[in-house]
Amino acid sequence: MADFFQEIKEKLRDANLSIILPEGNDERIITAALKLQEEGIIHPIIIGDKEEIPSVLTVINPQTYEEMDKLVSAFVERRKGKVTEEQAREILQDVNYFGTMLVYMEQANGLVSGAAHTTAETVRPALQIIKTKPGISKTSGAFIMVKEDVRYVFADCAITIAPTSEDLAEIAVESAKTAAAFGILPKVAMLSFSTKGSAQSVETEKVVKATELAKQMDPGIIIEGELQFDASIVPAIAAKKAPDAVVKGDATVFVFPSLEAGNIGYKIAQRLGGFEAIGPILQGLNAPVNDLSRGCSADDVYKLAYITAAQALI
Repeated sequence: MADFFQEIKEKLRDANLSIILPEGNDERIITAALKLQEEGIIHPIIIGDKEEIPSVLTVINPQTYEEMDKLVSAFVERRKGKVTEEQAREILQDVNYFGTMLVYMEQANGLVSGAAHTTAETVRPALQIIKTKPGISKTSGAFIMVKEDVRYVFADCAITIAPTSEDLAEIAVESAKTAAAFGILPKVAMLSFSTKGSAQSVETEKVVKATELAKQMDPGIIIEGELQFDASIVPAIAAKKAPDAVVKGDATVFVFPSLEAGNIGYKIAQRLGGFEAIGPILQGLNAPVNDLSRGCSADDVYKLAYITAAQALI
């Protein structure tokens, strides 16, 4: 794990990136920010009251922000008439909306929140302001699974409950990009309870269609589906079940057919397999915003800040 984050640090060392931490009243956030500040690779920007935060940190207070009028105008324009100027001014007192607008206005490169807010409170401003990339209809949540030198990407394990074929195709393409960004050669397995037609149902056909759509979205992607998990990860089984597959039991990116499968899958790998699960990493946004667990530690905040900064380079 140390090597994994050391690689990220080396990649970011000369990038001069800043990350918004909007929950400046949380001690875990301050502890992580002080560590980031001391290392000098990522510049943390805290949202909060300067008098309550160590002076070595950069702090922005929505109540005293000198360029609030500019932010309000930009927010009204971004929401395309759905809010008035008065409503925008009130909404931007919310630290997540305020911090997300700073990212949108290119005052920072990404945002990490969720230590004291729900996933919805973190993700909603990102979807309304930063929005998804062109051609991407939804964001998705991936985990980087790390155990010594072994690294995989699991998705979607956090956001899309019942993905369509179109959703799965987007998840596959974005997950491949996530893998590449973190030094993992992306070989994508579209998972199912069937391998190459061994069973047929609405569920398996959804995965087959998703595989073809992903190839259309990114012709250069290395992807195979539908595959059972054993055929995606064990070369001997792949040779028997899918001898003509381009992914020959050496998948590194695993796209699950539903959120329940993905969520169960990554937790089995984490709890029984001894993998560390890093994430969820939100994919498909125009700028990176990531969500912490409210039970997170200061170290979780610290690590996710590095992950978020690395995403900004994708």
